[in-house]
Amino acid sequence: MNQIKSPDKAALVQMFRAFIEPEYVISDEETQRPFECDGLSVYCDMPLIVVLPDTVEQVQEVMRICYRYQIPVVARGAGTGLCAGAMPNPDGVLLVLSRFKYILDIDPLARSARLQPGVRNLAISEAASIYGLYYGPDPSSQIACTIGGNVAENSGGVHCLKYGLTVHNLLKVEMVTVEGDLISIGSEGLDSNGFDLMALITGSEGLLGIVTEVTVKLLPSPEKAQVIMAAFDNVQTAGDAVGDVIAKGIIPAGLEMMDSLAIIAAEAFVHAGYPTDAKALLLCELDGSAAEVQEQIAEVEQLFIQLGATSTRVSQSEAERALLWKGRKSAFPAVGRISADYYCMDGTIPRSQLAHVLTEMEKMSEHYGLRVANVFHAGDGNLHPLILFDANVAGDFEKTEEFGGRILELCVEVGGCITGEHGVGIEKIRQMRVQFNEQELIQFHAIKHAFDPIGTLNPGKGIPVLKNCQEYRALDRSKVESAHQHQSQGELA
Repeated sequence: MNQIKSPDKAALVQMFRAFIEPEYVISDEETQRPFECDGLSVYCDMPLIVVLPDTVEQVQEVMRICYRYQIPVVARGAGTGLCAGAMPNPDGVLLVLSRFKYILDIDPLARSARLQPGVRNLAISEAASIYGLYYGPDPSSQIACTIGGNVAENSGGVHCLKYGLTVHNLLKVEMVTVEGDLISIGSEGLDSNGFDLMALITGSEGLLGIVTEVTVKLLPSPEKAQVIMAAFDNVQTAGDAVGDVIAKGIIPAGLEMMDSLAIIAAEAFVHAGYPTDAKALLLCELDGSAAEVQEQIAEVEQLFIQLGATSTRVSQSEAERALLWKGRKSAFPAVGRISADYYCMDGTIPRSQLAHVLTEMEKMSEHYGLRVANVFHAGDGNLHPLILFDANVAGDFEKTEEFGGRILELCVEVGGCITGEHGVGIEKIRQMRVQFNEQELIQFHAIKHAFDPIGTLNPGKGIPVLKNCQEYRALDRSKVESAHQHQSQGELA
């Protein structure tokens, strides 16, 4: 494809305003400022233009124009992401899908919901509740994060241990390609023909296409759910207890862990009744029939006591259960009250390595002189260490970033991976080389090239540049070099 000379910014704005309302084509710096970053604000940049379409046809036309002139496109939902995946490209268009906010259909018999990508995660369960149904994945940011963003990052949440990640709860997506074509992937039925492209698209971070519609599975609300809270006098004992619960053959709906710093911050913020003298806290939810829950609660409580829990508490009402979870889901903003800044990491490890990794992170914390608040999905090994720092102190962020990278490398060393649900974006681009060898990265680039031959979809994110391999040079470098212009800056940040 020969590149046509790109119009200047003013001409491009007029092109977009020909089919999108003028106020939704934003080109002045002051109005663009709120879009300069996602939830990881240490990485930010200004886009060339921000567009907010509200129809699929408008999205298609935006993509056709950008494809014609080889203009980078970054898709954005609610901006709650935590890997700089939605950070704008300074030479490109930021395609904001927040106006795609409608639930198109709920089918209670098929237990499915058809949604626009800007629908908030929590809104799905709220709308489905009248049918006795709900949507399983529940990220802590579910009050604000959107289903389109959940698809992009393969989000999980506190209940993913039993009910799966986003990828396990999707039936179908509609997606606009880089050329502006509309395609459907998956099926509302039990199966679909051909390759399982749904799993490929889920977690692809906007590198392969623009999702414009999502069909998800809905689950029947359980007859009963109760939470048991167990306090421990050290994090290693609590970490070992996580594996012992699963070893008993019990699969909790959720099994979460918080350390002392997170407990104190969350309790001061929410007043959930957390024991602030505990070194570690486990929240274990059991759901199902009333008889099943009663039996499992007793079994798990007895197990926690045998394993050294200093205290236990079982929720006795739905309000109490919700309050215990509110403390956990509010932990991130709560920690923000006790530190000028914090850096939220996201890595996954085998459950058997939990105690070891927590011990090693404690040593790293002492080495770097930075406090860490641990809040994570212990049941499936998805860690979310919050490294506390002060960006106003010279060298503090650089030290924090190095610490965070070392945590991710530790995850790989023990048989885990560098992300669980936050994605790679710019934040973890360096650690991709730790987890994947050159041949594996070549395959990532080949997939990217198949969907996006000119390299304009969210360039510089997710996949590091391949510098020394014949296979990479065999790709059409003239078409993909623009995709990496900004990445080198991110790798040196």
